[in-house]
Amino acid sequence: MMRRLAAGAAAAALGAAVLAGAAAPASAATHGYDGNTSLSFDAGPEPIRRGADLSLQGKLSVECDEDYIDGIVAVFNSDKCDDDERWHRLGWKKVVILFQPAGSHKWHYVDTVRTDRNGYFYTEETAYVSGTWRAVFEGSRYLEGSEGRDWVKVYGHRH
Repeated sequence: MMRRLAAGAAAAALGAAVLAGAAAPASAATHGYDGNTSLSFDAGPEPIRRGADLSLQGKLSVECDEDYIDGIVAVFNSDKCDDDERWHRLGWKKVVILFQPAGSHKWHYVDTVRTDRNGYFYTEETAYVSGTWRAVFEGSRYLEGSEGRDWVKVYGHRH
């Protein structure tokens, strides 16, 4: 019984830490090499009928910088940037999906997805109420955090 209570308390603490971290993503610790990231995000279609599937998709990229990509720090699962590239896609990184219903001030955890090898991510959720969807890359040791938001109007009557 004590083991089950301890496990439940640990899970609750972990869940609170995930929500707290997701609500205000912290930038990575500064070592002088932090990579500037960009997260594009789209929730659609907009507007959407209540109960329909909503597509949540985007792309995570890191800015090509001589000191970052080609120099001291290399990005895991990222190639060297070409001379004409400004941004390079980041593969296999975690992106947290959150939702804030219209009129609320609280973010709700929805899912954690990973970018594919080309830096793209995709998931589907059912739309019930209008609100703001948020995708958050929390950063890592050498990558800054970034996020994207999209407000979606849901129409149709409530059951």
